[in-house]
This record gives sequence, C-alpha cells and structure tokens, in this order.
Amino acid sequence: MSDAPSDLRALLRTGLSRSLASLLIKVATAGLTYLMYVVLSRTMGAAEYGYFAFGLSLATMLAIGASMGQQTAILRYWPEEEVANRHDKALSALRSGGALTLIAGLVLTALTIAGAAAAGLFGGATWHLYAAAALILPMAFAEYWSSALRAQGSVWTALAPRDVLWRVLTPLAIVLLFALNAPLSGWQALLLTAVLLAVALALQYALARLRRYEIALGFSTLRPYWREHGTASRWFLIGTVIDSAALNMDTIFIGLLVTAEAAGIYFNAFRTAGLLTLFMFAITLVVAPMVSRHYHAGEIKQAQAITALCAWAGFAFSLVVFLGYLIFGNQILALFGDHSTAGYWVLILLSVGLLFDAATGPSRIVMMMTGHERDYVRIWGAIMLAGLLLELMVIPVFGLIGAAAVNALSRAVAQLAIARWNRRHIGIDTTLLGAFRVRGLPDAPARMAPL
Repeated sequence: MSDAPSDLRALLRTGLSRSLASLLIKVATAGLTYLMYVVLSRTMGAAEYGYFAFGLSLATMLAIGASMGQQTAILRYWPEEEVANRHDKALSALRSGGALTLIAGLVLTALTIAGAAAAGLFGGATWHLYAAAALILPMAFAEYWSSALRAQGSVWTALAPRDVLWRVLTPLAIVLLFALNAPLSGWQALLLTAVLLAVALALQYALARLRRYEIALGFSTLRPYWREHGTASRWFLIGTVIDSAALNMDTIFIGLLVTAEAAGIYFNAFRTAGLLTLFMFAITLVVAPMVSRHYHAGEIKQAQAITALCAWAGFAFSLVVFLGYLIFGNQILALFGDHSTAGYWVLILLSVGLLFDAATGPSRIVMMMTGHERDYVRIWGAIMLAGLLLELMVIPVFGLIGAAAVNALSRAVAQLAIARWNRRHIGIDTTLLGAFRVRGLPDAPARMAPL
C-alpha cells in the first residue's frame, strides 16, 4: 500500500499522544500513591504499617479475583465486536462483565470476613483482615470500570477518578487526621481507603454517564455471555490472578513467615521498584484495545508498530529509573523512615527483574488480546507459580533478599518465554527487536479470536 508509511506514522502519533495523556495521569498517580505510603509509614509504627501493607496486598489480589478476568475480557471483546459491527454484543459483554464482578466481589468479601473470624479464634490481630474485606469490591469495580472505559477510547474518565482523585483525597485525609492528633492504625487506614475509593467510583460513574460512555452492569445477558465467553473468561481470570499474585504474594508470604515489620520494608521496596515500569504500564493501558482492534482486522504491521513503540519507550524510561535507584536508592527508601533503607538490595534485585519486563514489551497484553490466554496461563503461570513455591522454601532461610531474587529470576524467565512464543506463534515481536520487523510484515485477512 502506498500510504502505509504515513498510516503507520499517524497510528503511532495517536498511540503516543494517548499514551502521554495516560502517562501524565500515571505519573501523578505514582507520586500521590508514593506520598500516601510515605505519610502512612511516617505516621504509624512499623508494625501497624506492616499490617496495612499486608491487608492492601491481600485486598488487591482478591479484587483481581473478584474481577473474574473481565477487566481483560472487555479490552478484547469490545473492540473485537465493534470491528465486526456487533454493537449489541459489545454492550452485552460490558454489562455482563460488570454483573460478574459484582457477584464475585460479594462472594469473596463474605469469604474474607469468614476467614478473618476464623483467624480470630486462634488469637492475634485480625482487624486488618476485616478492613481488607471492605476494600475488595471497590477495588474490583475500579479495575473493571477503568478497563471498560479505556476499551471505549477514554483515558481521562477511565483513570482520573481513581488514579488522581482517590489518591489526592487519601493522603490529605491521613495528614489531616494526624494533625488533629488522630493517627491511623493499619486497619483504620485500610477502611479509610475503601470509603474514599467508593466516593471516587460514584463520581466516575456519574461522569461516565454524563459523557455517554457505557458503564452500567446488567444481568439480562449474563447467561448467554457466559455460555459464549465463559471458557475464555476463566483463562483471563487465572492469568490476571497469577499476575496479581506475582506482585502481591511476596509481601503476604513475608508477613506470614517473617514479621509485619519486614512485610512493610518489602512492600515499600516493591512499590518503589514498580515505578520502573510506569511508562510501560501507561502505554499498555492505551495500546491493549488498539492491538486487539488491529490484530482482529488482520493489520499485523500496525499491531507490530504499536508494540515496538511500547517496548522502546518503556525500556528507555525504565533504564533511566534503574540507574537512579543504583545511585539514590537508599535516599529514596529513607523517605519511609530509616528502617526502610534495609530494603536497598531488595529494590535493586526487583528492579532487575522489571527491566526484563520492560525490554520484552507488552508481551502479556498481546497474548491476551489475540485470543491466546490459555497459552499465556500455561507458560507464564507455570513459571511464576514455580517461583512462588520456591519462595516459600527460600524466605524462611534468606528472608527478604531471597524473596526478591526468586521474584526477579522468575519474572525474567517468564517474560523471555512468552516474548519468544509471541514471535513464533502470533508473528508479533514484542521485544526491543520488534522495531526492525515493522516494514517487512504483510497484513493478514481479518480474523475472529478463538474462544
């Protein structure tokens, strides 16, 4: 096609401009989230902060489970159905996904409350478990609504209420309470975040309806939707739960096998290391529905161009941040208190693993958006679950350093494995090398993704 180069340039400009908007929000989010953790760490004792970190990690993982994989499913099915001019089916997928999130969220909340009550029979602290239960449903809907709005092309409405408003209100409320001589314990901080997130979600719902985005849940199409997409949704669920476990189970294991204080130190190091992939994450928020749309339309060259942009932009940002950690890591961690500098080598090890994440590009998103969620779970899941099992043996002996080393190694191996699979079986090279393949790729006939 004679217009191919200009089409690709226009596509990349669109992707980059939306990604920069997403990045702007995510940078604000990262700063506000970091501020929240610093304020909490400074205003409560190490043990109480450890309980907060444990409860937040638990709630985050259970909220991903409550989403039933629908936060990933809608990013694939909305563009896929819209490309095929089946708006009714796109709407059915969105509403049914919201219904599934509500049902699963209520079930997991009840189970967490029951688990907290059972744990209380054996003594020990349990209030942070009850507070974590209150966070599950708001966090699940925050994740799903963000994906549903991004699938429709929104960035600001999708991200601003949760990622800006909520994260502004929370540290402000914490500082205000501290100034009034009412510092929060771990469970109180968790409960406050749940209430403020619910407020932000109510605002997001109103804003979405005002701007005529679809966001409402519905039960009328749930049965036919589940019959058609239930199998794929289960694989989406497994994949997203494994992703979440890889990010949160370390902190939970350390809280259970070491101490609450150690869990807080590891939590701070992990959240700091996570800033390494901030730009990569911001880009993937935008490109996921774009990859789905172009792949299912048979436009492989465009899909390759998008992933190449994602890989290079994300890796350049990550490398600069990593060098900053090598030099100023202790000073950054000291923001949480002097005790947190014990996590310096944890920060460096985790950052090395995340560098592999950046260098291999949006490999996970590509597998999910192109209908290969089973292969993703099989490859990524097997490696990461093996790593988590290894951590259970390593943590009692080597502590935080052992957990970080196993996490980094597992992540590097898993990322390289799925990136190689993408190139061989999908025809898209998500790594840094993918940029050199764009011009030589032919387009393919439009396709339907397998269930």
